[in-house]
Amino acid sequence: MQTLHQYMFIPMDCSSSVESYQSPYRILLTAASLIPISHYFFWFLFICLVFLYNFLEIHIIQDLFTGFRGQPVCLTFNSCSDVYQEVVSKCRILHGRYLTTPWLSSPHIQTAFLSLFDWRPAFHYRRQLFRLSDGGTVALDWLMSSNVTEASFQSKNTITEDDKTPVVVVIPGLTSDSADAYVKHCAFKMAKCGWNVVVSNHRGLGGISITSDCFYNAGWTEDIRKVIDHLHHRFPEAPLFVVGTSIGANVLVKYLGEDGINSPIAGAAAICSPWDLLICDRFINRRAIQKFYNKALTFGLKGYAQLHQLVLSRLADWEGILKSRSVRDFDNYATRVLGKFETVDAYYRHSSSSTFVGNVMVPLLCISALDDPVCTREAIPWDECRANKNIVLATTRHGGHLAYYQGITAKSLWWVGAVHEFFSVLHSSSLIRRKKEAQMQSFHLISPPESSIDQGPYLNITEDGMVAAVADEQTNIEEVNTEPMIQSDKNKDVISETQGSDRVMGERTHLTDESPQHPGQDVNDIIIPKRRYMDQLSRQSRKSIWLLAYIAIVTTWPLVGPALTLFFKKRFRNGLAGISRTAPR
Repeated sequence: MQTLHQYMFIPMDCSSSVESYQSPYRILLTAASLIPISHYFFWFLFICLVFLYNFLEIHIIQDLFTGFRGQPVCLTFNSCSDVYQEVVSKCRILHGRYLTTPWLSSPHIQTAFLSLFDWRPAFHYRRQLFRLSDGGTVALDWLMSSNVTEASFQSKNTITEDDKTPVVVVIPGLTSDSADAYVKHCAFKMAKCGWNVVVSNHRGLGGISITSDCFYNAGWTEDIRKVIDHLHHRFPEAPLFVVGTSIGANVLVKYLGEDGINSPIAGAAAICSPWDLLICDRFINRRAIQKFYNKALTFGLKGYAQLHQLVLSRLADWEGILKSRSVRDFDNYATRVLGKFETVDAYYRHSSSSTFVGNVMVPLLCISALDDPVCTREAIPWDECRANKNIVLATTRHGGHLAYYQGITAKSLWWVGAVHEFFSVLHSSSLIRRKKEAQMQSFHLISPPESSIDQGPYLNITEDGMVAAVADEQTNIEEVNTEPMIQSDKNKDVISETQGSDRVMGERTHLTDESPQHPGQDVNDIIIPKRRYMDQLSRQSRKSIWLLAYIAIVTTWPLVGPALTLFFKKRFRNGLAGISRTAPR
């Protein structure tokens, strides 16, 4: 008790106790000052790495957990598709996996590396200037298989008209040309495997000036249509294959949908297509990293405009072009004005290829990456591709925009090998032969659908109403190289081009009064069905007459019925009176 009493009366230093409890932050600061500065640097670096890992969408940890085996390629196709059954089912690459180069395990790093630091193949094109009917000029850069093979010194760098070597046409993306890395990867791979390659540069690109008041855009298909028609008629024995990349893929799919079965292409591939420009425009302004791509694309478009200032300053709003801060601004001040669209959204809707997917009649392989930082997965027309038997859609989880690097050295692109394998199997299949037969039948049975592009430069309407090809506006070829690329006489070339254009006009328009008839078809096969339809119409008309009569009687009976009753009663009474008078008594 005494001890307890002593403890109860022990004086306490209240001021020191309160001070110790009121300064916990001082204790924390004192403890923090004891931590080495190197530890802080380590944690700061760790937080930055976590932020960059998520911001740049790096996936090397996921690849590590999968044992660096990659992700399987997802194929979307119609269950009745002959393209899949006869071609894609035999493609080993499309049924395998895609693994990104480990030190490029990010769609943004891949895309940036493709534009800035890529190791592109070293070779030289042979340029050919293609003069269009409106005065424009397109640069066609050729890479023959003989230029990159070991036997190049034994063969001439020429293509004859009866050459059966397949020709691959490459359509670059927005503000890209034949010198870009992914284009050179594709051209070198195809030429190395024995195919002739030609890159169709857009107007004003590839070092060529604008020679008319017409510019290209994301929905302008007339240039590639003329280039393909020229190549088809100049080399009729060579199968044509086309590869479109980015905006070039959008142009390709739109062209295939416009021409349908009339396209002379044997096979096509669309790589990283934007599909729906309106959705991609919304996507590219959504996040901070997408806005960076928007700035980069705008910088490229403004650089393109600077090259052709003399023409653009006269046709478009040059001050608006200079102050453009986004692709949409540039399209508002330049593309919309040059294309004569009311609004930018109207231009995007008109130029989007997603609405033309259902009309594609050519075997088409579409490749898209789900992590594409420019062309979002939200714009991919999954259902439309699945409904079309001519399309196979291959999607990968990673790949970036046109990058698709593979291997530890990152010297090859996965999509280039996939496209080459697809074209090779397609070229050896029976689909090409059946497509030619279908084209021949369609020319006899039905008139091809008209393209949405104005066909004015092709036709000349005379005073008597006849339509003929304009000889003065035919496409001309100007060779830049000192050595001619094509071994043929100049006069023969002009005649063949004129005849080829006449054949195209004959296929696209039917000006005779007689309906097209299939060879060997009997006249009775056309008359008998018409008689059957006339009989059905006559029977239906008789039924309609009796029905109208019934309706008329029912509706007028309340008025006509009493009058008829009185009339017949009066006649009945008069008849009875006459009988009674004449009866014998």
